[in-house]
Amino acid sequence: MSTATDLRPFVEDDRARLAQRQHRKLLRALADGPFVPSSNGFPDVPPSGLSSGRSTPIPADAPPSTHSISSARRQVRAQQRQRLFPTIEYAARVSHFDIDSEHRDFRGFFVLFWIGLAIMVMTTMLRNIKDTGYPMRVRIWSLFTEKTWQLGLSDLAMVVSTGVTLPMHMLFRRSKGWLRWDRLGMPIQSLYQFGWLAFWICWPFIFNWAWTAQAFFTLHTLAILMKMHSYAFYNGHLSNTERHLLELDNPFSASSPPPAYKYPSTGSSVRAKGKERLREKGEDEDSPITSLREDLALELTSPLGQVTYPSNLTAWNFVDYLACPTLCYELEYPRTEEFRWFEVAIKSLAVFGCIFLLTIISEEYVLPVLTESALRLEDTTTPSEAFLILVESISLLLFPFTVIMLLVFFVIFEYVLGAFAEITCFADRCFYSDWWKLEFSREWNIPVHNFFRRHVYGASRAHLSRPTATIITFFISAIAHELVMGCITKKFRGYGFIAMMLQLPIVMVQRTKWVRGKKLFNNICFWCSMIFGLSMVSETRSAKS
Repeated sequence: MSTATDLRPFVEDDRARLAQRQHRKLLRALADGPFVPSSNGFPDVPPSGLSSGRSTPIPADAPPSTHSISSARRQVRAQQRQRLFPTIEYAARVSHFDIDSEHRDFRGFFVLFWIGLAIMVMTTMLRNIKDTGYPMRVRIWSLFTEKTWQLGLSDLAMVVSTGVTLPMHMLFRRSKGWLRWDRLGMPIQSLYQFGWLAFWICWPFIFNWAWTAQAFFTLHTLAILMKMHSYAFYNGHLSNTERHLLELDNPFSASSPPPAYKYPSTGSSVRAKGKERLREKGEDEDSPITSLREDLALELTSPLGQVTYPSNLTAWNFVDYLACPTLCYELEYPRTEEFRWFEVAIKSLAVFGCIFLLTIISEEYVLPVLTESALRLEDTTTPSEAFLILVESISLLLFPFTVIMLLVFFVIFEYVLGAFAEITCFADRCFYSDWWKLEFSREWNIPVHNFFRRHVYGASRAHLSRPTATIITFFISAIAHELVMGCITKKFRGYGFIAMMLQLPIVMVQRTKWVRGKKLFNNICFWCSMIFGLSMVSETRSAKS
């Protein structure tokens, strides 16, 4: 297969969809970083955003690929670019409920929410003291202390086992034969990920963990799987790009046929931008090899212009990526200037506070309802009586599950991810947006949305139509939702899968001329589905159990 054929999927069809804007404030703040060619012809650059502000001159006898890398590093700081692989726009941003956020109008309701929860906890404790003599019940608390050491060691082993990805990729990169990424490298990595997921999903069932431990472990396993997949497949794409770039150093050699220097898409916007750069530098704009070399070199350079592949292939870079609150791998992320211990302490304390509130609500308002309804359903003789019991139980669970949903949202996206962002100095804190308006699937969980848009939908669109790629994306997401619910209840009944797939016809209805544009009606339907859905699914699962 010719090199031109190898490169064509990277640049054709959906370039406009894959293009991402660069944050202009960051680009204005960046300065030229140091360039020191290494033994393999690529620059050794610092893995952080630090720069001396000076550029080391390029030796005159350096290969053309090195000159292209240097040029790409300068250009990426000066103007926005389109890239061959879909990238995620990372910028220095705070969350909606951060004290420094521009959405300050929410702070009053945010404070009122926590005051209301504090009042609820105090009244609950007073009622328990009156009834039992103790401020809290302890039925659910025992679940958090069951097999904690086993959970901790297993979670550590699960994370460490992803480290195999780095040496595997270095092996694929060095290979000149069948172990290359675009040959056997990708299937080998995919098989490893499949076996890895199956092993760790089955692990809690072997030791019969409580549902709390199993839910945490399953969610963390899925998050680490997405991280590992993004790291492997993005670096695999970069290894192919690097190989094509190095082939252009000797485009007329016997080992590289003429198509190696043919530009992959004559009508693409990438070529047009390449010609524009050539005209600016006074070079021959009709040279396809120079234009292609520039674009391949740009692909190997981070959006912030400080890191170039393969200098990112280090153990520290991999560990840092695992700790960063993102599921999409990039060569470089925007960072904050300082590490704030006080913010880490506040967010860590908030995590335990939210877990305490979740336990109180589950203990006082959810577990008694589910227990009582299960006992009453055993004694029912008619379907109408069972239906009335279910309706009554669901009505009693509406408010508790709504509060639980909001607390889960806060503990994950505001406090857990915020704490890891502080620890790693990760500057982009936009983990969610205003999902409460309507766009729940896109705004509720931005890290997961970005992953599916980049690695599932984007990868599918290269070969399939838009509707088919959308169905595949929802199908994989539905499997993940059912897997989480099945691990919690230890029974796979398909409720999570069906609920997720039902979003497709709902979206189709919302886009019709009768519903589209009616924001108030759509928002009411959204909140009703959120409030009733959780209670109905929980009560139905409890009744069947």
